[in-house]
Amino acid sequence: MTDVWACVPVKEFTGAKSRLSAMLRPDQRELLAAAMLEDVLAALAGATRLAGILVNTVDPRAAALAERYGARVVTEGARDGHTGAVNSMARVLAAEGKGALMTMPGDIPRVTSWEIDSVVSSCLNAPSFTIVPAHDELGSNAVICSPPFSVTLRFGDDSYFPHLIAARARGIEPTIVRMPGIGLDIDHPVDLLAFLRAKPRQPTRTLRLLESFGL
Repeated sequence: MTDVWACVPVKEFTGAKSRLSAMLRPDQRELLAAAMLEDVLAALAGATRLAGILVNTVDPRAAALAERYGARVVTEGARDGHTGAVNSMARVLAAEGKGALMTMPGDIPRVTSWEIDSVVSSCLNAPSFTIVPAHDELGSNAVICSPPFSVTLRFGDDSYFPHLIAARARGIEPTIVRMPGIGLDIDHPVDLLAFLRAKPRQPTRTLRLLESFGL
């Protein structure tokens, strides 16, 4: 499929990843958030099947990283939570007549360009809905809506099955794709340990940073 835009909502780095406070200091968590975002942006920039990248953030450091990787930066809805930020980007794409939205978070540092291209390739003709669940099958770690508002999106800790229900309510049978890199988001200490133990250990910026912390 062509004309798929990657959309990444990014919270401000200050105070990021508070659920990792038992393992990392506040300054380390800020550095981690930036490193994970850069790993995601690098994978997106290396993908060959995307039409472009859109990042929704008001954090100046995140915006600078996004622009370094050729992404467009928007700010409307950036402080309205994950769902609000994604819906704001969907409105931008819909207004411009873009074909599809592919949203993913900025905290999946094991994602690869190959995974991204594979998920885009799995997308069916519009109207369609493609989803990559989190490793625990609770979260929705990547979603493609073709067109951008083909399915109502509501993100949270337990959004995967509600998204399947929402798609079917629109008469769309979801395409489910499982990818280990996309599936591993880092929110809790158990996620961080899973990332560190993952094989093969990819030489990501995130991994190098965590090793520099002594983890």
